[in-house]
Amino acid sequence: MTSVNRILILCTHNSARSQMAEGWVRHHARETGHALEVWSAGTERTQVKADAITVMGEVGIDLGSHTSKRLDELPEPWSFDLVLTVCDAAQETCPSYPARTTRLHLSFPDPSGHDLSRWRDVRDAIGAMSRALVETIAHGDTPSEGVLREAVAAHEAGMARG
Repeated sequence: MTSVNRILILCTHNSARSQMAEGWVRHHARETGHALEVWSAGTERTQVKADAITVMGEVGIDLGSHTSKRLDELPEPWSFDLVLTVCDAAQETCPSYPARTTRLHLSFPDPSGHDLSRWRDVRDAIGAMSRALVETIAHGDTPSEGVLREAVAAHEAGMARG
């Protein structure tokens, strides 16, 4: 069992999905009383999308002070316990990490260019994944892609039932 305390969430532009995931992981960590250091970054830097700020604000998570960052702008960018990529492009371009770093990938659709309903769907799926991630870590285990996928699938099945 590896202790997970420092988490990096990567996406291409660090403007939406990775920002929402960072917000959710911090939120769930506070809820469980688990101290985690959580960062998000992109392979490129742009700006946090207004729609991401809006839909996260709807669930009480403020991204208003978040900024888009590149990996090389983070403190100690090579010392994360867990690196999670949330888009396929970031997974393909993600640099190699030391063997002690757990690498996970769970891709979420890009809500950019869609209405707020799509943004909410992506937000809620990322929220379900983030809850499973934090709960697994809080129980002293290292999360797996399977556990995170199951959480998203359960969330989506619940949405389909209505």
